[in-house]
Amino acid sequence: MTWVIDASHSMITFSVRHMMISKVRGRFTRFDGTVDFDEQNPTNSKVQVTIDASSIDTRDERRDGHLMSPDFLDVANYPTLTFVSKRVEVIDESHGRIIGDLTIRGVTREVTLDVEYNGQSKSPWGTISAGFSATTKINRKDWGLTWNVALETGGVLVGEEVTIEIEIEIVKQVPQEESVAA
Repeated sequence: MTWVIDASHSMITFSVRHMMISKVRGRFTRFDGTVDFDEQNPTNSKVQVTIDASSIDTRDERRDGHLMSPDFLDVANYPTLTFVSKRVEVIDESHGRIIGDLTIRGVTREVTLDVEYNGQSKSPWGTISAGFSATTKINRKDWGLTWNVALETGGVLVGEEVTIEIEIEIVKQVPQEESVAA
C-alpha cells in the first residue's frame, strides 16, 4: 500500500558542531516522498524521499546562502537530495533499520536509519496516518562537503559529523476504486 509523506506534520533536521564547542541546527522545509508500507511484513517496505536543497533553514540567512553555495550543497547544480531505501530490517515491534542510498551533490552513499514506529491513527477526516522517527549520523566529507576553516585555538569551524533526525507522518492513499465508491 502506498503512503505519502505529510510534509506539514513532518520534519527533516540536522545538527553539526560549530567551532568545536556548540551545535548548529537546521532543517529542510520542502520535501516529499512515498512509502510503500507493507504493514504485514515491514521488511518488504520501500521508501523514496526527495528534498529541495534550497529549502535549507538554519535561522541565519548568510549561513544558509553559504550552505547553498558550491562550498557545500551547490544547489545550482544539485537542486535535490534524495534517499532511496534498499532494504528494511525489523528489530522488534516498533524498531527497525532502513538501509538506503543517500545522494547529496551527485554523490551516493549507503546510510542506515535507526527507525522507531510510533503507530497509526485515524484523523477526524477519515484518513489513516502512521508516524515514524529516524536518526543517523554521516560524515559530510563522504559526500564531498569538505569546506572548512582551521581555528586559531585548534580544531575547525565546522564539524565533520552531521546528525540527521527525522519525524515523518505518512498518510495512507485510498485506491481509486475505493474513493469512487465512497
